[in-house]
Amino acid sequence: MRKGWTEVALGEVLGQVDRIEPVRPDGKYRLLGVRLEGRGAFHRETKLGTETSASLLNRVKEGDFIYSRLYAWKGAFALIEKSLDGCFVSNEFPLFRPVRLEQINLRYLRYWFKLPKVWKTVEEDCQGSTPTTRNRFNERFFLKLKIPLPPLAEQERIVARLDAIEQRLNRIRKLREEAEKELQALIRSCLNEEHCKGIRHVRMSELVEWRPLDTAAIESESYTFAGVYSFGRGVFRKEAKTGMDFAYDRLTQLKANEFTYPKLMAWEGALGVVPESCDGCYVSPEFPVFTIKTDKVLPEIVDIHFKTPTVWTELAHLSTGTNLRRRRLNPSAFLRYLFPLPPMAVQKRIAALSLRAREKAGLADQSSAQQQALLPSLLDRVFKNADT
Repeated sequence: MRKGWTEVALGEVLGQVDRIEPVRPDGKYRLLGVRLEGRGAFHRETKLGTETSASLLNRVKEGDFIYSRLYAWKGAFALIEKSLDGCFVSNEFPLFRPVRLEQINLRYLRYWFKLPKVWKTVEEDCQGSTPTTRNRFNERFFLKLKIPLPPLAEQERIVARLDAIEQRLNRIRKLREEAEKELQALIRSCLNEEHCKGIRHVRMSELVEWRPLDTAAIESESYTFAGVYSFGRGVFRKEAKTGMDFAYDRLTQLKANEFTYPKLMAWEGALGVVPESCDGCYVSPEFPVFTIKTDKVLPEIVDIHFKTPTVWTELAHLSTGTNLRRRRLNPSAFLRYLFPLPPMAVQKRIAALSLRAREKAGLADQSSAQQQALLPSLLDRVFKNADT
């Protein structure tokens, strides 16, 4: 341990706090979520008291340190910022504050919880029936975690250095995202009926074919799953699970250039064409899978269309359920959706433009990945130095 540094249990410097309030039927509650991999807390949704099943909620304040019991092993730790002061969480999100302010800077703690090796330690103490569904991290284990702690002045110097780097990286990421949005909006505008002649409105049932489940799940076998991000961010590769880790007895194996979505989140833009990186991955029965009839419509055109925010509103009207968060887009309703189909010549021109945009985005992603690797690398060096 470096001179002046000590190793302390979190329970020595933090205390759990509760601000429990009964839920009033006429009350309005801003509810929080906590992102994975140390990416912070966020306003998830606002609900009336009549729309939540909870009878009690915990109010958060600026400066609280929070984590998700269920996803702590994936780095769901956060420091509450001013913009989220007064929001609410369920009892699945424990809250903590310093016992004495002169002992620990919570931004220092926030950076420590961005370390993958810390998540691994957390995972070892999680309890539950499966790693991915009930793997809860109890508060008593949280408070037993030991952290390398320099004097407060040194903590503040470390935080200032890391904050400056993180802010620069966030500015670069935001600029890149804004440029990408503008480019995609330009490509989508080419499909607008005002700019594109010859568009016909065709039912999806004429353009895609709904595939049946094709894989019997075996307990001893391993299956790499795919998921679909909300807000038009596409299909992505997830972790591998054995047949013992999920309850479905049948799955669908994906092929590149097919189309899929989770029934529950399609209204929020969780739809997409399967990329090459997800070829051979599996999805549960909650993800209908469609083969695209490429003689009629190109996969790129389908992907562009369903990444359009105004389309998600249309899909919300086709979805059924008791409330917004539980609305499901059933395949039969999706197949009735009227798709604005451009002539094939127009499709090919737009697909070529989209390909060039993806190639440029790929180069930007490589640069961004290198930049984003700077912070984890620096974090690792900072906390490794504690041992020297």
